[in-house]
Amino acid sequence: MSTNVDGKRKVPFALTAIRGLGRRFTTLACKKAGVNVHKRAGELKPAEIDKVLDVIAKPEDYKIPRYFLNRQRDWKEGNSLQATSTVLDSKIRDDLDRLKKIRNHRGLRHYWNLRVRGQHTCTTGRHGNVRGVIKKK
Repeated sequence: MSTNVDGKRKVPFALTAIRGLGRRFTTLACKKAGVNVHKRAGELKPAEIDKVLDVIAKPEDYKIPRYFLNRQRDWKEGNSLQATSTVLDSKIRDDLDRLKKIRNHRGLRHYWNLRVRGQHTCTTGRHGNVRGVIKKK
């Protein structure tokens, strides 16, 4: 998945280096694939690696519940999936473009490079390129 995984770490924790995979999901994927979670990532055989990657690619075939997935009820396709690496990046970019296009409050705050999730902005977050801030000489 275009990510180098550390072979010295245990399998579930090493797989978290892949963008879009967390500890709970990787542990569950290893259990569904029949891989010992106490093994090191460098000790895996190619067949075990393929099995884990297959579980990550098609989680619903292995009866992983939908609430475990990071992309539930996608607004475009309507299905649930586990988005990883470049797919995840493109999905997030599409979501932000959609919010900006419909002029949603969250989309506008992304467009203006302001805090989006309700943080205070009067005293914090003064670094970076924030609109309306005049830097003193």
